[in-house]
Amino acid sequence: MKTQDPNTEAVSTESLSTADIVTSELIEDGTQVNHLEIIQTVISSLDQNDTAMVSKGDAGHLWKFNYGSVEVFVQLTGTSDEDTFTVWASVLKLPVNNEQQLMRKLLEMNWLDTFESRFAIYDNQIVVVASRTVAELSPGEISRAITVVATIADNNDDALQAEFSAT
Repeated sequence: MKTQDPNTEAVSTESLSTADIVTSELIEDGTQVNHLEIIQTVISSLDQNDTAMVSKGDAGHLWKFNYGSVEVFVQLTGTSDEDTFTVWASVLKLPVNNEQQLMRKLLEMNWLDTFESRFAIYDNQIVVVASRTVAELSPGEISRAITVVATIADNNDDALQAEFSAT
């Protein structure tokens, strides 16, 4: 996708077809969307090694599963319109070598290569994240967000670690 830097790995959209498959199975006939069931179904379709775990606490529901070489987290803080749905996966621990070059690369990738997600810093790590409120959140958006974050993180973690990891 990116034309400015021929050395940058392009993210394939072929692996995003899971979103289409899961979405078609989850669309309900005008009834209230059950976000918890949809999230669990999407995670089940992506989690090839049965690594998924879920916990419920004051901050809502938190799922964790492995996708390729990354660990993906999905958080749903509640079911009201003001609550949030967030998906993230770590790709690189900080500190790193050549941080200025890394930040420039990530900003350029955010422009063209991350779809609805983005690279960010969380808990001293570079993560791929997608987040939005629960208001009018559709099954397709849930499926796509989880799939996009997992795929982009898995497609980029090894290359970013090889180029910038300090350890």
